[in-house]
Amino acid sequence: MKLQANTIFITGGGSGIGRGLAEAFHKLGNKVVIGGRRREILDRTVAANPGMDAIFIDTTKQESIRAAASDLIHKYPDLNVVVNNAGVQRVLDFAADAPVDQAAIAEEIDTNIYGVLRVVSAFLPHLKSKPAAMIVNISSGLAYMPIARFPVYCATKAFVHSFTMSLRRQLKNTSVRVVELAPPWVTTDLDARHADRTSHGDLKPMPLADFIPAAMEELSSDAGELHVAGAKFLHDSGIAEQAPAVFAQLNR
Repeated sequence: MKLQANTIFITGGGSGIGRGLAEAFHKLGNKVVIGGRRREILDRTVAANPGMDAIFIDTTKQESIRAAASDLIHKYPDLNVVVNNAGVQRVLDFAADAPVDQAAIAEEIDTNIYGVLRVVSAFLPHLKSKPAAMIVNISSGLAYMPIARFPVYCATKAFVHSFTMSLRRQLKNTSVRVVELAPPWVTTDLDARHADRTSHGDLKPMPLADFIPAAMEELSSDAGELHVAGAKFLHDSGIAEQAPAVFAQLNR
């Protein structure tokens, strides 16, 4: 990926990995627009990064995506990179006596699956009109090897991986490059919701400050699948003979 002279839109760009990537691209001189549902977080991020812009977008709602895409393309006709980063992660126990939270399931699927599909659909006609464009879908190392306490989240990231492979194939003769960026477990605001989560087997979280430069280095390559740090271990384990042992280790 050409890391400079881009106009980039990042969903879920107000915090965590999204904010880290947004700030890294911003520092390289790109025009960066972040999107999300929490206006106060968007405003805080923009205030900390003069020249960065923000737009409200709810990736669980198709009309919100359509409106944001229309506004962004009108205001930033040079837009050539879209990063699907918005994501939701919930602990769900299907073995518990209490009913599983159906609203939590729907939120994960709406955000992590339908959100990606709708954002791609809304921006793709514009991106195809650019001489060089890119879609970056953020998956996870958990797409290849799940942690059972996040069953729906892991499954949605497996979907993102599969969909990105197909999208890359379908767009191979266009100007749009399709990239999957798979982070490992990274210390972000997702962890604030799971205060008990300090490790999974021998897996430890990667500090966000370490992940971002590693991710940017991967993005500078020409590869279509980018597995950062521990995500490479999970990817390799998911297709190797030791898969059952790694799965057991993660889910101790």
